[in-house]
Amino acid sequence: MLQFLVTAYDGTDADAPARRNATKDAHLALGKQMMSAGHILFSTAIIDDDEQTIGSARVMQFESRAELDDWLEREPYVVNKVWDSIDVRRCRMGPMFEWMTLEPGSDRLDQG
Repeated sequence: MLQFLVTAYDGTDADAPARRNATKDAHLALGKQMMSAGHILFSTAIIDDDEQTIGSARVMQFESRAELDDWLEREPYVVNKVWDSIDVRRCRMGPMFEWMTLEPGSDRLDQG
């Protein structure tokens, strides 16, 4: 599996927070599906100094970049123009986090 760091920043227009709020439930529902399928390894909101959400960051894994692009095409924050800027980079989880990259349903945990 290939791992990717996805960093996405929200739009900065006056309607951006309303778009995020209106789309949040659909975004979280797809996120739960993607997590169950083993595609999301870690996810966090990006916040500003006033603790307002201004974006998202995820470490994800897919068989190919094309699969990641397929996800982006249906991600509600993309479809509904919440995320204005998206940066995708290949990454590799460090050895101490390899347990996070196990296939869904796997019970294998290497202990050392």
